[in-house]
Amino acid sequence: MPKSSIGLMAKALAVWRKDIRCEFRTRYAVNAIMLFGVTTLVVVSFAVGQKNLLPEVYSALFWIIIFFSAMSGLAHIFVREEESKTATVLRLTSDTTPIYLGKLGYNVVLLALLQIVIAPLFLLLTDATLYDPALFIVIVILGSIGLAGATTLIAAIISRASVKGALFAVLSFPILLPLLIGVINATTKALSASGGGFSGSSSELQLLVSYAVVMITASLLLFEFVWEEE
Repeated sequence: MPKSSIGLMAKALAVWRKDIRCEFRTRYAVNAIMLFGVTTLVVVSFAVGQKNLLPEVYSALFWIIIFFSAMSGLAHIFVREEESKTATVLRLTSDTTPIYLGKLGYNVVLLALLQIVIAPLFLLLTDATLYDPALFIVIVILGSIGLAGATTLIAAIISRASVKGALFAVLSFPILLPLLIGVINATTKALSASGGGFSGSSSELQLLVSYAVVMITASLLLFEFVWEEE
């Protein structure tokens, strides 16, 4: 691996470790997304109970919970930098690419923790039946990477706005709509006995991979203009 690549990854890991340490001290983002996710899941489980709903409905409910839970905490990654007045120091001490990659890795970890808690509870509290666990895990991983890739850039855009929470969700939804459609359709097949497995979900999986690649690449290209804008 070229030395420049090694240096880039070392800087990105340094940013990631800094954010992880800060999160362990405050637990703001973790508590926000977990509290919102669990609360919403409990309300949904009471509403639908053990009714035998269609897989499409369960899939939509699951990703709606994930989406709004993510909206409650992912923006904190850059909002914290602005509120604690450390954004200027970060601009002076690191390049934009490692900053984005470090923040992206942090948001991926947050979403992974959210999925680890919400997915089993969702299957336990509802009557949804998971017919293809391997496909479901791949969908969750790809969906989380795509979600983090898009929202990390948006979090940087709204970090200096006065109404951060509402603006974050409003800007994120139209950008995430193709991803949400893809993960809902793919999850429906994982929850259906006639889903066809990986071969039956190939088009949805290609969409999720393409979305993640396009969003992360576009965010890397645009992040410098967003982050350095005063």
